[in-house]
Amino acid sequence: MFSGLPELGISNGEDLKETLTNCTEPLKAIDQFQSENGILLPSLRSALPFLDLHGTPRLEFHQSVFDELREKLLERVAVIAEGKEDDRYNKLEELLEKSFPLVKMPSIQPVVMRVMKHLPKVPEKKLKLVMADKDLYKVCAVEVKRQIWQDNQALFGDEVSPLLKQYIVEKENALFSTDLSVLHNFFSPSPKTRRQGEVVLKLTQMIGRSVKLYDMVLQFLRTLFLRTRNVHYCTLRAELLMSLHDLDVSEICSVDPCHKFTWCLDACIREKFVDAKRARELQGFLDGVKKGQEQVLGDLSMILCDPFATNTLVLSTVRNLQELVSQDALPRDSPDLLLQLRMLSLGQGAWDMIDSQVFKEPRLELDLVTKFLPSMLALVVDDYTFNVDQKLPPMEDKVPVTYPSSLPESFTKALQENRVACELGLYYILHITKQRNKNALQRLLPALVETYNDMAFSDVFLHLFTGSFTLLSDEFGAEEFCNAVFDGFFLTSFSSKENVHRHILRLILHLHHKILPSRLESLIKTLEPSKQQTSEAVKELYTQLMEKLDSQKKSPAQPAEPPSLDLPLHTVAVPAAVPPAALTPTHTPTTLTPTPTPAHTPSPTPM
Repeated sequence: MFSGLPELGISNGEDLKETLTNCTEPLKAIDQFQSENGILLPSLRSALPFLDLHGTPRLEFHQSVFDELREKLLERVAVIAEGKEDDRYNKLEELLEKSFPLVKMPSIQPVVMRVMKHLPKVPEKKLKLVMADKDLYKVCAVEVKRQIWQDNQALFGDEVSPLLKQYIVEKENALFSTDLSVLHNFFSPSPKTRRQGEVVLKLTQMIGRSVKLYDMVLQFLRTLFLRTRNVHYCTLRAELLMSLHDLDVSEICSVDPCHKFTWCLDACIREKFVDAKRARELQGFLDGVKKGQEQVLGDLSMILCDPFATNTLVLSTVRNLQELVSQDALPRDSPDLLLQLRMLSLGQGAWDMIDSQVFKEPRLELDLVTKFLPSMLALVVDDYTFNVDQKLPPMEDKVPVTYPSSLPESFTKALQENRVACELGLYYILHITKQRNKNALQRLLPALVETYNDMAFSDVFLHLFTGSFTLLSDEFGAEEFCNAVFDGFFLTSFSSKENVHRHILRLILHLHHKILPSRLESLIKTLEPSKQQTSEAVKELYTQLMEKLDSQKKSPAQPAEPPSLDLPLHTVAVPAAVPPAALTPTHTPTTLTPTPTPAHTPSPTPM
């Protein structure tokens, strides 16, 4: 506890023990020890006996003085560090040299750590001593740890790894949330709100203004993205850069070639749309990549692979396609649409580019623009045609028009072979589901069974898809619709894909009261988890569903009691002079009959 005092010429407990062991007069020895090691202030000597008379222990007095002096010293260290003197760091280094031998003394340790915190460059020898002692390393300030991490990537990786795992868990928990909603989903939080998350703030603090540590974190993210293909690492890459941008860390933002591109894209994500002005800015950044600097395309592709960026780009593309239909224009005639497709293609190819280390922007496939998008527009036109026909007045010679059931071959083929086309097709299906377009949904559902790299069974899509079904909840009372949704899509892969199993349970947990009882019973049997292969997450969801169903069976909803038809009669004071006949009521009590309120059924929003 008192190690380090002898180095400073101060006696410690061992010295006192030795003195008392070898002395002949212990009282004189103690008095001499107190005189030599007490507070060297002449005016205080006369006051100490006065405190003795009041029963104040010497230890308590010295401890209070020590605590006061320590606080003054800490304040003085902060004043020196914040000052403008040229020799301020020399003063702190001298103080560190004198106090460091006492770094393991709990009462002195705060002073040593505060001095190290304010030194931009702690002596290498001191850093190694701190790094070698786990207790010292744990309590030292993050400013000191940064200096240690810069030359010790493995130690920095050990600090960062739990945060990265926590970040992925938080994202997956959001995707598998049991709260289904079309309004509040995974993409609802604004970019600035997301950057206030615990992991992003901690990483930002750990990096500080160190370009070297920032590069280390980016390398960790690239490595993990390659190893796992998890796109949430791409999200963190963009959030981290924008968090440093919010704090105006110019040392890092000025050297990251993706800064301005990410800044502009962040504004688009906030608005959930890429307008014409920002589209030109983004195109300028992409076109401005010079020869010999192609490696920046790897980082740009990773930023565009962020699900929030993809969501914004695809929503903008669908919106542009709707405008093309109203203008009778072709997709190839829209520069904004072509740019959005270009960025989608670059983002979807991020993993391949980083893995192959071939930094070349992928070419936009011609069939995507000339075949797939026109076939998608044809689906939109089919909807318009059918809706208009249904509104026409009935005529004797009019032939009933049925809704188309087949899909263009170019559409289904593109969903299976082209990743950008698949992403656009999935978002179009989300769009028609939000529009409550049951006919179009049942037409397109069979095409989702086979998609590029099983993108239709990805967590992001299934999260949005199950949330959109809340708008079609009443349709689950029809056998035909249940067959299309469950048998035609969800149940085709739930046994081989655990995430699909979880999303089906999320959906049923929310809409079980709308599903046909017979159909619900068969679904529960089909979705019962196996004892060996199923994870705890699936078992927990299934248990929640069974508990919810059991609670409803045990306590069915009680019918509301009919309102009383008798009005309460209040006591009225009657004057004595009034004859009894005058008290006979001349009318019958009025009965109250509740008026039923008609249920409001929202009409489908036109596309």
